[in-house]
Amino acid sequence: MIIDPAYSQLILPMIIAIFLAINMGGSGTAPSFSAAYGANLIPKSLIPGLFGIMVFVGAIVAGKNVAYTLGRGILPHENMTIILTSIILLSVALSLLMANLLGVPQSTSQSTVFALAGTALYFNVLETDKLFFVIIPVWFVLPVISFFLTYLAGKYIYKPMKKRSSFEFETLKKHPGLQALVLISSLYVAFSIGANNVANASGPIASMVMNVLGLSDNQTNFNLVMVLSVLIIAPAFGIGSSLLGNKVVQSTGKEIIEFGPLSATIIAMITATLLLSVSITKGIPASLVQLNTGAILGIGCAKLGWKEIFSKSTVQKFWVIWIIAPILAFALSIGLTWIADKMGML
Repeated sequence: MIIDPAYSQLILPMIIAIFLAINMGGSGTAPSFSAAYGANLIPKSLIPGLFGIMVFVGAIVAGKNVAYTLGRGILPHENMTIILTSIILLSVALSLLMANLLGVPQSTSQSTVFALAGTALYFNVLETDKLFFVIIPVWFVLPVISFFLTYLAGKYIYKPMKKRSSFEFETLKKHPGLQALVLISSLYVAFSIGANNVANASGPIASMVMNVLGLSDNQTNFNLVMVLSVLIIAPAFGIGSSLLGNKVVQSTGKEIIEFGPLSATIIAMITATLLLSVSITKGIPASLVQLNTGAILGIGCAKLGWKEIFSKSTVQKFWVIWIIAPILAFALSIGLTWIADKMGML
């Protein structure tokens, strides 16, 4: 069977996109199912399947706006050639791989935005309005909102309930309602990840496919191609969860016991809601890592006090950790684009 050259050219960026999705699936499993696994509410073998299904549903139902932003809101869609799309996705994948190897949590969405910005800046076509006046401000504001919401929830919901009853993992079986809430929150987080993070790969891929196949530039065509790209990319999240997520979810599931099921559920519900809200209303690629960090700090301050939490050395390292991967993705994107340009590949 002879493959049409137009389709054969799509193989490389698709492979890179799938590799990126596998890495995202591995890192996204822990914030979704650690609490449920730590509470022994779900077998580890079922987690990749449930995670993959909910990610897929989230991407199809609520992921269009973020995909549109990453497909054409930073770098003009006509610049999404096969080479440049491959460079952008490879830059993000390598930055995520580096972070995973170092055990450093990072935002894939921010790395994707910076990789797009690097290529756009090289060609002087960077769409600055949405980047500097919408996306970046939300990155700073959202973790702060997450912090204060969980702080208030911890102070006025967690503490009063804790005084009336014990909600520890070993006694969770006495509270079927809370069991259901923990499971629902796990599925909800996975759905929110699908609504936001799948677009890191599907957005650029959708614009690239439209350019390669010469499809007319309109919202309908973009949405159709985006859905088709999600059909290929979203299942890779489940594969990544199966290959890379087991160890992470096991260690995190044990570590999260110090929060307890009620605290973990509060964190999950608040962060997932914030992530989903900016995905649907603004189409903003946001960081679940930073939302989770803000939420954990908030619940920690409510339980232990501000001084106790913010004096920890790990808290002081958060800002350094958050900027490493996006800067690497930005540098790789510019560097690889420059190399491709000098080699006459663009």
